[in-house]
Amino acid sequence: MPLTVSAEPYAYTLPEPGTALVVIDMQRDFVEPGGFGDTLGNDIGRVAAIVPTVARLIAFARSRGWTVVHTRESHAADLSDCPPAKRTRGSPSLRIGDEGPMGRILVRGEPGNAIVDACAPVAGEIVLDKPGKGAFYATRLGELLQARGVTHLVLAGVTTEVCVQTTMREANDRGYECLLVEDATESYFPEFKSATLDMVRAQGGIVGWTAPLAALEAAAG
Repeated sequence: MPLTVSAEPYAYTLPEPGTALVVIDMQRDFVEPGGFGDTLGNDIGRVAAIVPTVARLIAFARSRGWTVVHTRESHAADLSDCPPAKRTRGSPSLRIGDEGPMGRILVRGEPGNAIVDACAPVAGEIVLDKPGKGAFYATRLGELLQARGVTHLVLAGVTTEVCVQTTMREANDRGYECLLVEDATESYFPEFKSATLDMVRAQGGIVGWTAPLAALEAAAG
């Protein structure tokens, strides 16, 4: 039976099976003190605050039998998949590949690159390391979803206006119907999150839908 969720700009109906939850970059480097987000001078308290909601959403998806996907923005140890323009942009106190309090910043296998414990994947869930902002770029996400018959994506994670929005737009261009869970995503800048939610659901849902987690839970009864 499909679930019909009270959402913006109008009700969102998702099939079960056929739905995947995509949790974007809930990594220590973005959420915890000493990580990359912190070195950029951001208020990490904002993103850390959504961890319990994201964990609740993951538990909900597991209980419904959805495909669950976790992504990590990460690079090879030799940074061969990190364009110089990405590494040198701006003036952070630490750059990608530099040694930080939790190991080398955004490098695979380092402690800071791990997903926070509360949102950690379990056996059988998809874990993708992505070198870019979007989860489809230079990954196998598209073919993995296709193999599972997924047509609808529910998205969560950080940050709303960068990796989450990029992934949602990539998915929209590939024909997926996407719902962004409003209280399971966050930005270091509240105005950026607000603007992204408005852009997603503008013009009749030009990119997709948004709804709080409570609306999903209510739809499931």
